[in-house]
Order: sequence, then C-alpha cells, then structure tokens
Amino acid sequence: MASRGSDIAEPPYLTADQLHVGAFVILDLPWFKHSFTLNSFKIRSAEQITELRVLRLPRYRYDPARSDLPVEASDLAPGQSSVVPELAASPDAVEPQPQVTDPALDERQRRSTSNQQRREHVEQVEKAFAKAAVIMKNLNRNIHARPQETLLEMGALIGDMAEAFLNCPDATLHVMSEKSGGEDIYFHSLNVTILAMMLAKEQGFGPELACEMGVGAMLHDIGLFEIPDRITKKPASDSTKAERNLRATHVDLGTKLGQRIGLSAQALAVVAQHHECVDGSGYPLGLKESAMTPAARLVSLVNYYDNLCNPPDLARAMTPHEALSHMFAQCRSKFDGHALQVLIRSLGVHPPGSVVQLSDQSLGVVTSVNPKKPLRPWVLVYDESVPKDEAVTLSLQDEPGLSILKAIRPSLLSPKVAAYLNPRKRVTYFFDAGSTETAGASP
Repeated sequence: MASRGSDIAEPPYLTADQLHVGAFVILDLPWFKHSFTLNSFKIRSAEQITELRVLRLPRYRYDPARSDLPVEASDLAPGQSSVVPELAASPDAVEPQPQVTDPALDERQRRSTSNQQRREHVEQVEKAFAKAAVIMKNLNRNIHARPQETLLEMGALIGDMAEAFLNCPDATLHVMSEKSGGEDIYFHSLNVTILAMMLAKEQGFGPELACEMGVGAMLHDIGLFEIPDRITKKPASDSTKAERNLRATHVDLGTKLGQRIGLSAQALAVVAQHHECVDGSGYPLGLKESAMTPAARLVSLVNYYDNLCNPPDLARAMTPHEALSHMFAQCRSKFDGHALQVLIRSLGVHPPGSVVQLSDQSLGVVTSVNPKKPLRPWVLVYDESVPKDEAVTLSLQDEPGLSILKAIRPSLLSPKVAAYLNPRKRVTYFFDAGSTETAGASP
C-alpha cells in the first residue's frame, strides 16, 4: 500500500504460509545466506518451499507479473492463504531442524568453494594467455633478426595448442577480462590462431597440418608491420581509397617476408590467402574455393569473424552473437560451409563475450564455452547483493531451470550493470585443455 504523501507503492509480499509453486520470489538476503543459486527465481517444488521457510523471513518479496497463480487463487478472500492445501505449513513445520539446515549450509559452502575454485582457475587461464601474448610479441620482434630460431619457438607454442585441441575433447574456450588487454594486433593474431585450432579437428586436420596452419595464422598479418600505424589503425570508413589500397598490400608484403624467412608451403598459403573468400570475392587474387588450401579457408573464416568483433573503430564492433548471425545470414557464400557450421556449433549461439538475458530475467555475460554442450555455457550473473569480485558464475548445464533468453547489446545495459558485468570492448579468447569444470560433464 502506498505511504501517505507518496505515490510509490510498497512491493507485494507473501507470508511463509502463502508461498506456493509458481510464485516468483526475490530474497532480500546476501547470496551466501541461502542455498539457492540466485536471489530471484520461480518456486518449482515443495522442497524449495521448505527451504524458503527454513530461512524464517517475516515475509517474502515476490513479483506477481512473473508468477503463476495457484489453483483458484483469484477466488481467495483478502488475507486468505494462496498456497494449495497440501503445501500449507503448520507452525511446527517451520521450526528449523538440524537435518534440514545442515544440507543448506553444505550447499552454501559448496557454492562458495566452487565459485572460488573457478575464479582461481580462470586466473590461471588468464596468466597463460598473458604469457602467450608476450611470447607472440617477442617472436614478432625477432622474426627478422633470428628467423629460424623464432620459427622453432613459434612451432613449440603452436604444438602445445594443437595437442590441446586435437587430443583433449574437453578443451574449453574462455573470454579474457579487460585487464588482459594489450596491443590489438598481437591479440587479433592470437584470437585467429586459437579459433582456427579449435576447428582443426572437425576439419580432419592432423597434427602436422594443424601446426603449419597455426604458424600461418600467427603470422597472417605480419605484413601490417611494414605499413605506417596511421594507416593500419584507421577505420576503413574514414580511410581514402588510396589508404585502403595501401593497407591491402599487407598480404603481399607478408607473403614475401614469409618466403624470406622460410615458412612452409602450408603456412605461406595461409598468409597469402587469409583475405580470400571461397566465392571469389576476396583479395588480393580473388581466388575461389578450389584454389585455396583447406587451412587458408579456415583461417579466412575466423579472421573475418574476429574482425567483425574487433574492428579498428570499436563503435562499429558487433557482439559475438551478432557477428555469427551476420556471417550465417548474409555472408555464407564467402566461406567454407562446413567450417562455418563447425564455428557456430563450437562457439554456441551465444559465444563467450556475449551479454545475455536469462529465462529468469537476470542479466549476465557468457564467459566460457561448454565443449560438450555449447548451448549451455558458463555465465557470470549480475546480482547486486553479491560483490563484483565474488560474482557467481553458473554452468547452465547444471541449471536445468535456466536458459538463455536472448542476447543484449552492451550499450543497452544500465551503468550499474555494465560496471558489474564489464562487457569487453575487445573480445579476446584463450583456452585450457581438459579443465576440471568440464571433465565430469554429461555428453
């Protein structure tokens, strides 16, 4: 009821004996003081009602718009219980008993421990990513002075990636946080390499071809170092035709450098063909599918995807979800059809980095792909009652009552939610092989 002198209505509440299956409740408690996954949810069982009553709250806030009415609830008299008779609780039923509260305490501890372990795990992945980025930067710096030694070191790094993606079915793709940011050109090359490696097994690549493709992917933009920054960092929409033509010469420049340093034929083809398209619409030669190598077709695909997500002008960046949708709906003819299908299947409809709304209306950001169930990824959930550095990350595989409703453009988030979820200005990926978080997943 509205307070006197105010037009702000008091939110609706239920008493303990009015709780019923179908009621959408909002718990005014910190997340660690109850055993439920989220602070707001729809009651789905009598067991959940029992757990709610154990909390012994004087009243339970709920949202009628997201609630299902109990049988004949609309016919109840004011103040009459809206719970179906078999779920009504006597005063004795709400008394906490050790056998009821202990499991709840155990569940809170399990959730707390699980989230802490995941945070530590992701920190290790980010450290590995940072190390790989430093190695890449150093290798690119040394490629002119010590080409043979540099290629050997690069081959060792690529070999580890190839082994992970070819031999470990649980290799998991993660989106890196903004704190892992750095020089865009190195991260783009690393993104392209990792995404290509992720698809190599499904494309039937063996270890040798995967490694050669990986070296080519890491060096595919090496020709850009021969072009002034004022050209390479300028958005295409702001560039003159002459500037765009100059930038396009990076393919030929990179191919010539690759020949000088002794790249293999497969790696060299990736550098030379990474902007070609199977329908002949690419450059510099307008090659068609039959003239492109399988490795180059794969790198061309993931290079296009990453350029949509991470263009020089970030205002024009597509979300990962938008990029995949755009490629499938409008650009399918440009790419190897099987490779595009594998990319979509591997990343899921909502790739890591996507801001999403869940079926319970909560907001989150996809942080990792579930390799066995890409449609059930890991999602970091916004919850104002949980500190940002303790944010809960859910595996949707373990939450059958939750699903992704739709993708959300980061620009539509409120400042408070955006600061919490911290959607990435640049979407950067790394991986871990055979992670513990997926080892026990059901096929």
